Amino acid sequence: AERRPPAQAEGARALAGEGVEGRVGGRRLHLGGPALMERLGVPLPEEAKALPEEGYTPLYLVEGTRLLAAFAVFDPPRPEAQEAVAALKALGLKLVLLTGDHPALGIPEVLAGVRPEGKVEAIRRLQAEGRKVVFVGDGINDAAALAQADVGLAMGSGTDIALEAGDVVLLTPDLRGVVNAVRLARRTLRTIYLNFFWAYAYNVVLIPVAAGALYPFTGLLLNPMLAAAAMSLSSLFVLTNSLRLRAFRPQALPSLNPAASS
Repeated sequence: AERRPPAQAEGARALAGEGVEGRVGGRRLHLGGPALMERLGVPLPEEAKALPEEGYTPLYLVEGTRLLAAFAVFDPPRPEAQEAVAALKALGLKLVLLTGDHPALGIPEVLAGVRPEGKVEAIRRLQAEGRKVVFVGDGINDAAALAQADVGLAMGSGTDIALEAGDVVLLTPDLRGVVNAVRLARRTLRTIYLNFFWAYAYNVVLIPVAAGALYPFTGLLLNPMLAAAAMSLSSLFVLTNSLRLRAFRPQALPSLNPAASS
């Protein structure tokens, strides 16, 4: 069969959250999902409508209101996704899946087929309920949601705009890195609270003693050298307690270098 070069699209432009449009061979074509088809008033046959129910993300190519082709796209979950979801649940986090595709992770609360602005609105609703939201994303469509969340966590394999919008960037695409980030953040926060408690309690007790508060009752005065040593001891405790974070051991992640794992 004769192999023809692919036709070049002219005037192509993206339709946010819907698809793309352009002219090919003088014909005005649209390529997108169900939302775009609904807006254009394109009637879909039953077999094309059934694609989302079968777990596929459908893409339809149309000219005007005439369906030319239907494509079924399936993006399987990453192999470590189930493990990461289970670990995050074990940490007591409430998980919500916001996706423009169709879910397959077993997360109880799912909003599928969500456009980029829909993700932002969903995060705002959760924040209005008084929740602190951590959003994990890696695509262009996730950038606004990453910026809206209390903590935007961008995957290292994501687009540049997502990496710029994230507050935290994971260096690997492994979802278990999200678990490690949450565990490390919680341990860091506990360490900060303990340091503040020690520093305040220590000073509340010993500053009055150094100022002579016990002298009228016991005749005890604190030698200035001992007071200076006691203050240094407080700083040493805070520093040593913080250094315990170096003992944090993240969950083991598989090597991303095939040569290293062979």
